[in-house]
Amino acid sequence: MVVAEIGVNHDGDPGRARELIEAAAAAGADAVKFQLFRPERLLSSRAELASYQDGQAEDPGALLAGLTLSGEQMRGLAAVARAAGLGFWVTPFSLADVAELEAIGIDGVKIASPDAVNTPLLSAATALERPMLISTGTCDLEELGPAAEYAQRSGGALMQCVSAYPTPEKDAGLGGIAALRARYGGAVGYSDHTAAEDTGALAVAAGACVLEKHLTYRRDAVGPDHAASIEPSGFARYVAAARRAAVMLGPTEKVCSAIERDVRRVSRQSVCPVVALPAGHVLSAEDLAVKRPGTGIPANALTQLAGRRLARGVEGDRPLVWDDLEPV
Repeated sequence: MVVAEIGVNHDGDPGRARELIEAAAAAGADAVKFQLFRPERLLSSRAELASYQDGQAEDPGALLAGLTLSGEQMRGLAAVARAAGLGFWVTPFSLADVAELEAIGIDGVKIASPDAVNTPLLSAATALERPMLISTGTCDLEELGPAAEYAQRSGGALMQCVSAYPTPEKDAGLGGIAALRARYGGAVGYSDHTAAEDTGALAVAAGACVLEKHLTYRRDAVGPDHAASIEPSGFARYVAAARRAAVMLGPTEKVCSAIERDVRRVSRQSVCPVVALPAGHVLSAEDLAVKRPGTGIPANALTQLAGRRLARGVEGDRPLVWDDLEPV
């Protein structure tokens, strides 16, 4: 699944939000994701701007005030998303936000990285009985046990994530996908804050089954997340590369696939008699060689055949089969 993270890139404008939903659908996303918050619910009097937000506002309250959408506006956007064939996911930041989500009509819940350890919020969101994606940026592996339980209980996923905006490629942390799966099991995705268009495909190759990527109308727009986002044409390439990676990755088990069976048959090797031998002959190592094709007794049985008696005469240089031998 590819989730287009619109987040706050609508700049508080519902019309721009609709445009981004339509762009996400055209680019091939499966779902869009917004953020529901109220500054007075989220911020204490001691709240600070993060370094990547410096210069965008005087304080966090001023920054967030211009990026909010009401519950009624969200309901309208959910209808737009469904008309476009997209799921509608929302990130809440407080218990009061969670209470609004049912009325909005969401398809899934996304928990932001700082709240992966916020068990009251996780518990409340789980009660909505929607799948839940939980980002894990800023977290150490050992902190995520409760988050993993909530994600799995909801039918969702943990999301490997690096909370830097944008994230340098050398810090993308794709190895964390395998680390999360090994420690906690369950589905694991990747919430992508890099500026690259191929990171999603690399994340799929690393084992991610869900991708989240910020979508913007213009990367140099003023706002906290635009610089860590990609524009619609790039997002379409991002999705196409991820889909291609998923096809190329194939099943997560190692089996001989249907497309390989002919090569397996003709290029594996079988045990063959060096010359024609009569019925009753007791085989010795000098009687036998290993040659293609793999339609007879397999090469790995060679050392088991010395001392076995032939049940019938055999041609030289023809793969032996088990019926050529007398039963043991």
